[in-house]
Amino acid sequence: MSESTATRPVSPHLGIYRFTPTMAMSIVHRITGIALYFGMVLIAWWLVALATSRSWFETANWLLGSWFGLIVLIGFSWTVYHHMLGGIRHFIWDTGAGLGKQTSTLLSSLTLVGSLLLTAITWLVYFLWF
Repeated sequence: MSESTATRPVSPHLGIYRFTPTMAMSIVHRITGIALYFGMVLIAWWLVALATSRSWFETANWLLGSWFGLIVLIGFSWTVYHHMLGGIRHFIWDTGAGLGKQTSTLLSSLTLVGSLLLTAITWLVYFLWF
């Protein structure tokens, strides 16, 4: 073992990298993928309740229609939109386009803004027409 570590290369870690929108959206993309798993379990539970009995379905609708259930559903719809737009962003990168620093930052910002906008539009339509 050498006595001095000054000549040895330093492994990159979070203290070296500057936090960027692209990095943040990559982390959020992974988190939304995990959240989608639990959201799909929620949808499967609702479908099982629908297929099982009227009382189970009414219980599921009551829970999902409560203020807490609506917050969960709004969050779930945001994760669907965010993960979808993040996937489109990655597809664009897979074609070799949008890899520049400014373009990738713009695409990351558009992913966040687009997902929030699509979620707001979805729930605005729901609350106005249903």
